[in-house]
Amino acid sequence: MFKYTKLAAFALVALAAAGAAGAEDAADPVVAKVGTIEVRESEMKYAVAGLDPQLANLPEEQKRVAALSSLIDVKLLAADAAKEGLQDDADFKQRVAFLTERELHNSFFKKHVVDSVTADEIKARYDKEIAAINPEDEVHARHILVKTEEEAKAVIADLDAGKDFVEIAKEKSTDPNKSEGGDLGYFTKGRMVPEFEAAAFALEKGAYSKEPVKTQFGFHVIKVEDKRKQQPPALEQVEGQVRQLVMRDKYLDLLEKAKAASPIEIADPALKTAYEAINKPEGEDAGSEEQQ
Repeated sequence: MFKYTKLAAFALVALAAAGAAGAEDAADPVVAKVGTIEVRESEMKYAVAGLDPQLANLPEEQKRVAALSSLIDVKLLAADAAKEGLQDDADFKQRVAFLTERELHNSFFKKHVVDSVTADEIKARYDKEIAAINPEDEVHARHILVKTEEEAKAVIADLDAGKDFVEIAKEKSTDPNKSEGGDLGYFTKGRMVPEFEAAAFALEKGAYSKEPVKTQFGFHVIKVEDKRKQQPPALEQVEGQVRQLVMRDKYLDLLEKAKAASPIEIADPALKTAYEAINKPEGEDAGSEEQQ
């Protein structure tokens, strides 16, 4: 139902970067000092966010220790690098410029995509996705599984005599779910073996099979408790996925407007072709095929 595109996946990466600590505020205590250089709480938040993913499950205090250790190392060698004038190196300046642009992208993404998503937008997109679904038929069935056809016919005779399906299942079924009265819950086509499925979907609500149903597991007597259209997941169950779809659409819209304002020129023909291939608008291939 809810699928991600490559751009949505990229947006999630950007979100991870944008979700690091916010700007330093007035209440930003000093955590440690490296000579005369201060290490502040705001920097600790960045360092914790930047820890190796393998450390993500560490207790919070252990993550803070790892982050502080990393920060102190950075401060020590950064000070030595500054003494050598490495900040004036051309390659260093290029890397700083690149990192600055990337972080500006992430900040813009957070402001105009992540933080701008509203509950109304999520609900509207959820409703749109649900409306596009063609719900499948599903049945709620019980069954009694026995080893022989004769045993199955005896079960049917008991049912014809008015005995309770659930009680017979608890007494005679060999299926592990016998304690639940053979309850299989709701299922759609394709979930059960073909012979069982065909028999279950052919029965009316409240009816049980008048002939044993043979499958690879033995002989079944099936009762259909209910029939309905498959129920869509509640918004609460898929809210995270729907939020990603809303974010993807916002991100694509931002990119479309930005590209329209700044035409892109790529000098290398092969690189240009590859770039255009992976940035082709969704549905364009399908549309081209239909016109052929």
